[in-house]
Amino acid sequence: MPTPITLNSKTRWQIPAVLAVTVFVNYLDRNNLSLAIPRLAQDFNWSDREVGSKGELLLAAFFLSYALSNMLLSPLAERFGAKRSVIAAIAAFSLVTILSAPFGYSFTALIVLRLLLGLGEGVHIPMLSAIISQWFSSGERSRANAIWGSGIFLSTAIAPLIVVPLIQVWGWRSTFAVLGVAGMLLSIPLVYFLVPDELFSVQSDVDTTAYDQRQQRPSVQYRRDHRFWLAVVGGSLNAFCAFGVLNWLPTYFNRAKAIDFAQLGWPLALIFSAGIAGIALMAYLGDKLQQRTKLAGVGFLIAGGMVYIASTTNRVELLVLFFAAAVFCQSAYAAQEYAIIQRILPANQVGAGTGLYNGLSMLLGGVGGSLIPGSIVAATGSFDVAILSIVVGAWLASIVMFVLSRMIRY
Repeated sequence: MPTPITLNSKTRWQIPAVLAVTVFVNYLDRNNLSLAIPRLAQDFNWSDREVGSKGELLLAAFFLSYALSNMLLSPLAERFGAKRSVIAAIAAFSLVTILSAPFGYSFTALIVLRLLLGLGEGVHIPMLSAIISQWFSSGERSRANAIWGSGIFLSTAIAPLIVVPLIQVWGWRSTFAVLGVAGMLLSIPLVYFLVPDELFSVQSDVDTTAYDQRQQRPSVQYRRDHRFWLAVVGGSLNAFCAFGVLNWLPTYFNRAKAIDFAQLGWPLALIFSAGIAGIALMAYLGDKLQQRTKLAGVGFLIAGGMVYIASTTNRVELLVLFFAAAVFCQSAYAAQEYAIIQRILPANQVGAGTGLYNGLSMLLGGVGGSLIPGSIVAATGSFDVAILSIVVGAWLASIVMFVLSRMIRY
């Protein structure tokens, strides 16, 4: 029998902090292409319509393989071990990012690399969900998930300040290689030394009532739970909005709002920094109020309005203000997302269930967030029309969250 692991409360909270570092690295490698598309367009002499048609394929390729990897590999990864699977995923997607330097000289090669990147990243997030569900009770999970989720917002906020200047100096291929090497060297040792393998005994200074009840809950067929499928619809709409903005905002600012590529760093950083403050506040409210789906619904409702207002102005300061407000409000869902899913899933299937949820959300929403705005640009030549599809997605997500709020009780 393995030696039981006992962690005190302070040590236990270091786990999501370490996982946040891995998510930071994950999103740097995932989103470097969206920041580089304006430079790719110059290198390959793409018109605005070609940016839409070819950019959407590059962005969607990642989400297609990422979604399939989530759904097909997460059950295997959960059996292999959450910690070991996280380490393997980091090694895989870092290596693919590095390979962009020697192989990223054709559109076909870039498509293949994006497919491989999605395959490598697929089990990462589901295994983080499994780890959090092992170590934290239901009343703590919005905060615990938000800590590692803050790595997403921190990465998207800092990435423009890191990636854009590096691309200016070294070019995008060399920048991708540096990001891959640095991310691997930073995150793998942290996970190996600071994240425990399994939970064999419950923490001595933590209230374990909720944890014990969850462990004793029978393993139900979550695929037959209509709440799970409604959550998938909400997650898909969220992914459509989040990745539509994340993937297309740099190009939207550059092409539609005439912001020079070299000047993109600070506007994008300020916008995505709003998510860091938002996820902290919304996670606290989620655990305190236990009204996670209602918070998410209100957030989506306001976020859609902010994106609509932003699309009507060309002033940089107003663009930053309204898009920052939208990101802040959308973080209401980001803070609650995995706590909602963990509440629905049986204890012994959190990794596999999160993989199915995440995979379907990315397949429908992530691919949609890449293809639909790009297709609109390709058809109309208008980035402003494309960004309005995000407004529709946010308002539909709001409706789904309010319906789900009547089905989940805490």
